[in-house]
Amino acid sequence: MTQQRWGITVPFAGVPLRDHRTWFEELVDLGFTDIWSSEAGAHDAFTVLALAAAWTPGLRLGQAVVPVYTRGPALLAQTIASLIEAAPGRVAVGLGTSSNVIVERWNGIPFERPYHHVRDTLRFLRAALTGDKVTATYDTFEVKGFRLGVRVDEQPPILVGALRPGMLRLAGREGDGAIINWLGADDVRKVAPIVHEGGQGKEIVARIFVLPSEDRDAVRHLGRRMIAEYLNVGVYAAFHEWLGRGELLGPMWAAWKAGDRAGATEAIPDEVLDQLIVSGSPEQCAEHVQRYVEAGVTTPMPMILAAPDRTKAVMRALAPK
Repeated sequence: MTQQRWGITVPFAGVPLRDHRTWFEELVDLGFTDIWSSEAGAHDAFTVLALAAAWTPGLRLGQAVVPVYTRGPALLAQTIASLIEAAPGRVAVGLGTSSNVIVERWNGIPFERPYHHVRDTLRFLRAALTGDKVTATYDTFEVKGFRLGVRVDEQPPILVGALRPGMLRLAGREGDGAIINWLGADDVRKVAPIVHEGGQGKEIVARIFVLPSEDRDAVRHLGRRMIAEYLNVGVYAAFHEWLGRGELLGPMWAAWKAGDRAGATEAIPDEVLDQLIVSGSPEQCAEHVQRYVEAGVTTPMPMILAAPDRTKAVMRALAPK
């Protein structure tokens, strides 16, 4: 069976990258095994991990996720190999599509054939990280005569950011596991078995959004804004339709399409908010995150959305017991 790991999402909100060293050192002292970066509209996925590689030799370094569209295949292989050289044996690669918003609207790159592009990038990296010369025509790109100039002695696990069955099966069949996102603890019981069709022992990494506040109105305000921002993106809307939330989220989707952003936010039921957003005291947040583990998550990576002092309290409550 896959080893139970304990991760957290970095960088921490409100903490400049230059000040993360003491935070990383405390994570090690608390028993965390992993840190996982993200990449959307703020920090890139690799800089914070490179700092951690130098500062804290005990942590595994993962990306959740690196978009396969926004770096060319060879550059992505070089970047991953460089991180592996800095932290040998401690890198987990997380590949994903990202979304049409980030890929097309923000980076001007066509968001086409997402399943195939992830599959092709995974296959290319498997070949390139061996050090062999790669000349291959994939469905979504072609590589002619690339040989990685950085030696990788140990192949890293490659995980796939996945939502619906096709990508979940790819994560289990050709990847070393799946990175899941924007789902409730009970949803894990529907998602994880599809990954395990590709073989038992696959890793299930989950980003879990944590708003550590007992102010219910504040949680509703921020949590609904987050849900509206993400779940109106096509890939996430389709995911939640598949999970069975079509009736609950239908009013939000209808209002959003009509241009009524405020109405869409207000239409999100508390039931959905409580399933997708972890809130409450630090201890209550820790108990809720544990539900994801009990449902089949092997590596939780909570993203704590709070001021630094509150974040540190929650981080300590979330530490593996």
